[in-house]
Amino acid sequence: MTATDKIIASLDGAVATLVFNNPERHNAVSMEMWLAVRAALESFAADPAVRVLVLKGAGGKAFVSGADISKFETERSSESAVLEYEQATEAAYAALAGFGKPSIALIRGYCLGGGVNLALCCDLRICNEAARFAVPAARLGLGYGLGQVRRVVDLIGPAFAKEILLTARQFDAAEALAMGLVNRVLGDAEIEAFVADYAERIAGNAPLTLAALKRIVDEALKDPDERDAALCARMVKACFDSADYREGRRAFMEKRKPNFTGS
Repeated sequence: MTATDKIIASLDGAVATLVFNNPERHNAVSMEMWLAVRAALESFAADPAVRVLVLKGAGGKAFVSGADISKFETERSSESAVLEYEQATEAAYAALAGFGKPSIALIRGYCLGGGVNLALCCDLRICNEAARFAVPAARLGLGYGLGQVRRVVDLIGPAFAKEILLTARQFDAAEALAMGLVNRVLGDAEIEAFVADYAERIAGNAPLTLAALKRIVDEALKDPDERDAALCARMVKACFDSADYREGRRAFMEKRKPNFTGS
């Protein structure tokens, strides 16, 4: 199975899907797969037909179980190899975190290490009752960088972040919900339909407004002196100046579903 086979990208209407397809290893990710993820994200970002992105794992037993440890001897055995690997993973995380369209992580089963980082880079995280979360870096002797740690802290705060990182233990779905790591916990039989409905619901909203809201939430999380208030103001103005704003008003008055074009 090639890296292309292990990262499956597809588009159905306005909803793009990225599947981690390495179920025999609980969807563990190799260097080639990280590169394929980044390429797929860049393609989706450039495609105006894409309005929402869903990430999920194949096989039903795992979302992503982190790095493929079986490849550490070839991919992370020297200082230069570690640096190259870290650059590839951070590029993939950055592409997902900076993706200008809404993203949803559909999590079934194990979500470990890099899988947690991927989920944190998405806008929404919806898991099944069998989901299990952990960042096992402390048990493997791995370094965990500022960018990765900050994603955890930004979402769930320093107390829960330290509990996850220092214990390196697995947390169940109920614990993940309580700490704010996930938005929803659903039965396995209903999660696919729920996420599909959410994706379609989001895809039907105004693209410029969605992009503005995503960016403004990110800016709001920054320290005040790091926020780009001018950019936020420009994005808000672009929404009010758009044809979609006029369409939204007309649709509301006419009691019909709006037809947004992203312009």
